[in-house]
Amino acid sequence: MKNIAINKEVQNGLTPQSVLSDLIEGNNRFIDNNLQAADYNALVKDTVGGQFPKAVVLSCIDSRVPVEQVFDQTIGDIFVARVAGNFENVDILGSLEYSCAVAGSKLVLVLGHESCGAVKAACDGVELGNITAMLDNIGPAVKVAALDFEDDVDSTNKDFVAKTVEQNVRLTIERIREKSQILADLESKGAIEIVGGVYSLQTGKVELL
Repeated sequence: MKNIAINKEVQNGLTPQSVLSDLIEGNNRFIDNNLQAADYNALVKDTVGGQFPKAVVLSCIDSRVPVEQVFDQTIGDIFVARVAGNFENVDILGSLEYSCAVAGSKLVLVLGHESCGAVKAACDGVELGNITAMLDNIGPAVKVAALDFEDDVDSTNKDFVAKTVEQNVRLTIERIREKSQILADLESKGAIEIVGGVYSLQTGKVELL
């Protein structure tokens, strides 16, 4: 049973690859319905004085993708930034920079998911209040994915939606590197890695891109 949170010494001993491996192992436990037990009361008390998370995950807000559970992580283990469509903006970039440059996280994981409602809406060109501007962030992925299809470039085409989900993750990673010199420098030095994956609603598995 886990009852002690990650401390600075443990965090310093981690590498981007070891953290990624840890998350994938946790995802395998999630798939197998074999999550580790945790003493939440003890972890709450143990993290009052500070936090040293190993990674930050940029995820969609979708309620079917409970990030900590998906990777079998608990209190103090990971940062999670969530926005519909798992894209970057100034606030998200600042949060990622804080996670890595200030709090010492070793990994940035951009996590898309199967049948993403925000991606589907972007594919259909939905316009509704503030959702319209939000979906503009996913538009570039829609355009790139559409190059591989001659017709049915809307949410009725499951293959097109899946391709757009994947492209959205890839383009988000590219823009993170372009827009954040801090994160780009940390990655070039090997202090962090920026990676992407897609979560399957059907199986619970995260496939890395």
